[in-house]
Amino acid sequence: MILNTGARTDTAQYYSEWLLKRFAEGFVYTRNPLFPNKVTRYELSPDKIDAVLFCSKNYAPILPRLHEITDKYRTYFHYTITAYGRDIEPGVPDIGESMKTLVALSKLVGKQRVAWRYDPVLLTDQYTIGRHMDTFAHMAEKLAPIFSFVEMYKKLETNMPELVPISEADKERIAEGLGKIAQRYGIYLQTCGTNGDFIRYGIHASGCATLEILGRANGCEFKNLKHKGLRAGCHCIESRDIGAYDTCPNGCRYCYANKSPQKALENYRKHDPNSPILLGKIEPTDTVIQGNQASYLRSAARQRSLFDRE
Repeated sequence: MILNTGARTDTAQYYSEWLLKRFAEGFVYTRNPLFPNKVTRYELSPDKIDAVLFCSKNYAPILPRLHEITDKYRTYFHYTITAYGRDIEPGVPDIGESMKTLVALSKLVGKQRVAWRYDPVLLTDQYTIGRHMDTFAHMAEKLAPIFSFVEMYKKLETNMPELVPISEADKERIAEGLGKIAQRYGIYLQTCGTNGDFIRYGIHASGCATLEILGRANGCEFKNLKHKGLRAGCHCIESRDIGAYDTCPNGCRYCYANKSPQKALENYRKHDPNSPILLGKIEPTDTVIQGNQASYLRSAARQRSLFDRE
């Protein structure tokens, strides 16, 4: 099973104490977002988890204790750093601080386990194509990216009325510009969650969390399986997320995981780091089931020690 810690909320930044405690105690509960009374339990022992996926905009809070996870588990880290300021991402550190943290993370876990996400690419009167090109070039000297275009979720029309819809011509200009910059610095650029074909600009179409990527990053071999993805345009392997929607206080205005920043902040204040579930507690009316934790590893790879892979 692939465990996902960061698709629904920024666990590494805001819930690191809870996350580390869950791994220490060896189990976690997660509530079904569509059927709130249905709760799934997952065992977190290393023999039950093929790899742990992280996605965050600030790993600084968890860095000092991250070894408690990386010493025992296969891991892979997505780090989102964009062109936007606090007008769009109120709770996110500035670009300079974020890049320093990314470098520190890379030194700690190994650069093969870290991917930079320049995601999402959105346009406003302030964040123009030209500004994206300038900012991306500034960061590309140090960082190797993954990017995707902004998804036009319905709530975005309310949260960001100044958003300029990205036309097909805009996508071509952005892809061409980013591709040229990536080639200039000799970095590998790929899309994620975007169905467009931009290979002519040197941009590869691939999932950002495939078994091939996870295997290469951790020196192990996975089964050859079809990747169903997590949403339209996604080519990643399926994972089990232990977070919860409406819990990330970053306040990013384009966020799909929060109904509103106010709701997320209210839930964050209710969080109990000692609870086995991210938000709230297990109620008497909940139906709790044991999650399916089938392995994607080849049998021989599963038998190998984590230390043998280095």
